[in-house]
Amino acid sequence: MANFKGHALPGSCFLLLGLCWSLKYPLRHCWRKRQPKGRPKLPLFYNKIDLIEGSLMLFLTFVGIMAEQFVPDGPHAHLYNRETKSWVKLMNWQHSTMYLFFGIAGVAKVLTMSSLPVPLGLDRLSLSLAFFIEGFLFYFHVHMRPPLDTHIHSLLLVAVFGSAASTLLEVFMRNNIILELLRTSLTILQGTWFFQIGFVLFPLNGVEWDLDAHDNIMFITMCYCWHWAIAMLIVGINYCMAWCCVKRCTARGGEIEIGMRNTSSSQKALLEESEDEP
Repeated sequence: MANFKGHALPGSCFLLLGLCWSLKYPLRHCWRKRQPKGRPKLPLFYNKIDLIEGSLMLFLTFVGIMAEQFVPDGPHAHLYNRETKSWVKLMNWQHSTMYLFFGIAGVAKVLTMSSLPVPLGLDRLSLSLAFFIEGFLFYFHVHMRPPLDTHIHSLLLVAVFGSAASTLLEVFMRNNIILELLRTSLTILQGTWFFQIGFVLFPLNGVEWDLDAHDNIMFITMCYCWHWAIAMLIVGINYCMAWCCVKRCTARGGEIEIGMRNTSSSQKALLEESEDEP
């Protein structure tokens, strides 16, 4: 959709997905760090989080495709108009194609949590492919447009292809917290930057930006760096929250275990005393 809503929708999807990852991966990493050797690495409910993640991706994909296709001015699943001999709303079709590949990544995520013999790393590979397709589509999205319009979309490609590259590395380096947090920050950056594109190209206050001014290009480039700093700050804050939460939970678990050991040892002592009595 060539309006603010058309940029706010994918922005909301990427932002929600990035925020979920910013809690999921630190929690898993901190939990493993706090567990002694010989104990289960993760609680049983953690697998359900992965299943919820895949289901969330499928839901967001469905909402995105329906919104792109069946809005009042959408293509309504028509790709080519034979009467006018022209394509129908190719921008909406490009966005729908982007959502389609993230839906495929959601299916792969769900399959990896099933009992089927799915190859290890298929979820990361399909997600990397989805990010690559997103960047591939947007690379040919803004040709022959004003300089600021082209530049603000080209900055998005940095985050998109960076996400694709880091996710591809995760196929071979599983559970690498650095790569996971990098992908998380880049995904949050994509979400906030989609909103920024919408505010620049379709300002809500009615004041239009000069799309040919070089000063605006300089400001947008600097603004992009601020967005990334905010994304990393969000990831850092959530990491600290996860560490504190896991530390408190494991401390309570230790207290309960010590209490159970003391109770069992006292019962054992009482039994020994009763056997010694004549």
